Amino acid sequence: MYIGVAAHSGEPGPELAKATRRFIMLLREKCGLNHRIVVGGYWGLMRVVVDEALDKGFAVIVLPPVEEEDAPFPEKAIVVKTGLSFRGRSVALARSSDVLVVLGGGSGCIQEAVTAYTEAKPVYALVGTGYPTDIIEKWPEYLDERRLAPVRKYRDIDHLVEDLCKEEAVKTRVVRALYG
Repeated sequence: MYIGVAAHSGEPGPELAKATRRFIMLLREKCGLNHRIVVGGYWGLMRVVVDEALDKGFAVIVLPPVEEEDAPFPEKAIVVKTGLSFRGRSVALARSSDVLVVLGGGSGCIQEAVTAYTEAKPVYALVGTGYPTDIIEKWPEYLDERRLAPVRKYRDIDHLVEDLCKEEAVKTRVVRALYG
């Protein structure tokens, strides 16, 4: 499974950085390493995600915007130079992911959440972070009558990961049942 992570481009506060590290640790413990982490850059909270995920043994894919393609990246990260702007890269992040986890951020993370929904990708949003993405808490489970994918909200990273892993396990069983 490709797990897109929408994360703040600025330096995170200590609580959000701690929750992010816990997210990666729990993801490894509860879901295993058969997943790829997809992010839109290597700065701010995204750097915490990348460094922690690489340290825990995950494959990490970075889709930097064209303006940041020549920035230094960790050697173990897979960097895809898409040639897209910041906003275009956000679309590529959502479309390249099977699910989107919103850890906290600004308008770019909000765009990624809306794009994930419109691409029928489930959204798992951490709210109560103090970042603009907390507005997601007020969103309905489905953003419109098409009911493309659920937008789930969590105040606790443990519950977010638990539900994400359960959903992934169900999908894996369905795929195996259908295709062997």
